[in-house]
Amino acid sequence: MSFRLSVLDKCPRRAEESSQQALHNSLALARLAEQAGYYRYWVAEHHNAPSLASPSPEIVLAWLAAQTKTLRLGSGGVMLQHYSPYKVVENFHLLAAMAPGRIDLGVGKAPGGLPASTRALQGEVGAQRGTFAQQLAQVDQFLLNTEASLQATPLPPSTPPRFLLGASYDSAELAKSLGWNFVFAAHLNGDDQQLATITQFWQQHTQQPTIVAVQVVIASDRQQAQILADTLETWQLILANGQRVNLATQQQAATFAQQAGSEIVSLERKYPTLLVGSGEEVFDTLNALHQRYAIDEFIIDLPISDPIHRLQALTRLAASQQASRRLARVAHPTGATL
Repeated sequence: MSFRLSVLDKCPRRAEESSQQALHNSLALARLAEQAGYYRYWVAEHHNAPSLASPSPEIVLAWLAAQTKTLRLGSGGVMLQHYSPYKVVENFHLLAAMAPGRIDLGVGKAPGGLPASTRALQGEVGAQRGTFAQQLAQVDQFLLNTEASLQATPLPPSTPPRFLLGASYDSAELAKSLGWNFVFAAHLNGDDQQLATITQFWQQHTQQPTIVAVQVVIASDRQQAQILADTLETWQLILANGQRVNLATQQQAATFAQQAGSEIVSLERKYPTLLVGSGEEVFDTLNALHQRYAIDEFIIDLPISDPIHRLQALTRLAASQQASRRLARVAHPTGATL
């Protein structure tokens, strides 16, 4: 049994690059992903983040759709708490009309930025939007065209598939209750027991594929990959108001606390959950996870921002997958594959 490989792109921008160059780096990565056989290419949403160039995945997706042919494109994900569900569906209906059969709507619960950008996005109406579950239900109404008095036009030939991105059992339950696909963010919550619990729940209660997002660092060998991985930081911040967030630097954590107007209870460096090694080693790890948890698709997040590294990482991983398939065809000439 095989599994699919897909890509999550945060559109990283290095200090010496312009935003234009960072976006062109993402275009080059998407084109390579299409040529190398990756299934989906999703674009993340982040706000007030100089090191990331995509606050509006919908706009980036339209641009990528015009310059690719077969690659599925989606949001990973729209930060729904900031927006009108109606407007979100309008945007994705329009994308699905531009690129029929190629658009995915991925939605996330996180704010995608610090408190100041959240306030700026939501204005005075943030608290009036209802709960996240209520917002998802409204998205459903407009996607499925069940609101008789109001349509989110243009109506595309087919409704974009719906994906909820989450790192908890509660998120998986919410996706199941609404009939959405679910993507478990193992790159944010790498707990093996949680992965086992959620995949088991998902497979017992739905017929939808099991999809897991992972962070990978791939180089020519494990030693070089580990050197790169050691440069990555994650800081877990806990505030007196109960907020618990992961941030990239200590400075970001201090800024978050200041903007939230709450005292820091604890700030601790965490080591991100990463798959590290050569392309073959990382593919073997993915295959082991696939076998153990019956995972149908991995969405690959590349945390190293260097554009050459990102191109090489996807190339190496795809080459390892293709080599594995060739070996499987030799071993099983009747057509059965890995």
